[in-house]
Amino acid sequence: MSESEALLFNLTVSSLESTDEDLDHMARQLLLELKDLDVESAHLASGGSAPGGTKGVDPITAGTIALAVLPTMLPKVLEFLQAWSLRDRDRTIKFKGKLADQQIEFEGSFGEMQELVEMLEKKQKKKRK
Repeated sequence: MSESEALLFNLTVSSLESTDEDLDHMARQLLLELKDLDVESAHLASGGSAPGGTKGVDPITAGTIALAVLPTMLPKVLEFLQAWSLRDRDRTIKFKGKLADQQIEFEGSFGEMQELVEMLEKKQKKKRK
């Protein structure tokens, strides 16, 4: 993975007892803050139109952000996400994307996520040798 290759992944925010509208609001606030971090790109994920007969936010995409980050920015983004999730004790973030040429899906503590990222980066460096 070169320094110029952006890492692409989706973040899904959740909170106990939150409605789809609450999740959408949280994701929009997080999106604004992520854009201040100088990420390559960040936008609300789109899953298409809501099913017929439903109203409100599309439940497939409620709280989901598509994000592209350069590898050098990943530690800063992870640190920010950890701080963001700790602002409210009920907040969690799920991560799904590709790191070090491996498709991963993760939900857990940010310490565990950082360990996973470090392990995958070391594995990728060994492959390049």
